[in-house]
Amino acid sequence: MRKPDLVNVIADEADISKDKASLALNAILEAITSAMKSADSVSLVGFGTFEQRSRSARTGKNPQTGETIQIKASKTVAFKPGKALKEAVN
Repeated sequence: MRKPDLVNVIADEADISKDKASLALNAILEAITSAMKSADSVSLVGFGTFEQRSRSARTGKNPQTGETIQIKASKTVAFKPGKALKEAVN
């Protein structure tokens, strides 16, 4: 499902216009992004939790040349599904 498809589902389920559904979805995504930037976690009970995690620097290998390279530390976003989402999928 892509973003326009999700907007259509939100509009139908909430009985609102597609423009309002798009604004609502964009606001939610901006709020989650803002929280991730400031290292806050976002917990949606029953759905899951978004959180920022740190990856330490490590040594890797260039697959084309076999040369050893140094991969610098970085931050990433992790999602841990909630119980209700896990049950719905299984």
